[in-house]
Amino acid sequence: MSDFLNAPEAPSPTSHRPGVSIRHARAKGEPRFPDGPKADPAGSHFERRIRSFQPRRSRVTAGQADALQRLWPNWGLDIDGQKVIDLGELFGNDRPVVLEIGFGMGEATAQMAAADPDTNILAVDVHTPGQGNLLGLADRNGLSNVRVGNGDAIILLREMLTPDSLDGLRVYFPDPWPKKRHHKRRLIQAEFLTLAATRLRPGAIVHCATDWEPYAEQMLEVLSAHPGFENTQADGGFATRPEFRPLTRFEGQGLEKGHVVKDLLFRRVPHQDRRPSGHQDR
Repeated sequence: MSDFLNAPEAPSPTSHRPGVSIRHARAKGEPRFPDGPKADPAGSHFERRIRSFQPRRSRVTAGQADALQRLWPNWGLDIDGQKVIDLGELFGNDRPVVLEIGFGMGEATAQMAAADPDTNILAVDVHTPGQGNLLGLADRNGLSNVRVGNGDAIILLREMLTPDSLDGLRVYFPDPWPKKRHHKRRLIQAEFLTLAATRLRPGAIVHCATDWEPYAEQMLEVLSAHPGFENTQADGGFATRPEFRPLTRFEGQGLEKGHVVKDLLFRRVPHQDRRPSGHQDR
């Protein structure tokens, strides 16, 4: 992890001691962060279904709370499914946009954004401390190419993004749901890939990584079988971790315990239903 991403948080009006968790006395029904992410942005507008994630309500530090309050109005996106978003307007430019689903505390996301300022990253998670942490990292390090989405990535893809609007998809260390009865909750499934394919431009890269080997094998199987994607590896197997994906603390801890991390890099193939140029209907 680079030094600038580990820099201490700047003092804020709401902080008492850096890094100390904070709780505000709130009246019943009062939002946790009035100017920040909503607790359930999509509400009951959409069908109930099996989800691949569980919201985690861990404590928010003073610095994270300050970042959520200050930065969310400009850099945050509540995934409510009520409007189609213009990515150019969201980022203020027409650079390529990569969607990252599940960014944890955001350290790796911030590093990738810093290393590639010409690529915009729309990072989605439901973990409030992580949202605040990533916003704080982006602010302190001048990362104008990061936006933070709050809510269900399925609703974002299905209801709020236009076809061919994404240049990449990153899913790093998703919940493996190890118990067999929970496998249906895993994100990387054929149905999800079909939806994602409609939003990815031809040539866009889907990059997944996991340290849960059975899930890695399932990912490889479903991606290889999907007609919308092709493996970038000539042997049809796993990829070596590319240099642009940082080694996270979580991953490092897993490697120390003997975990095997698998990367998968698949490319969105050209649309099969598009006729070659010059073709004329009869």
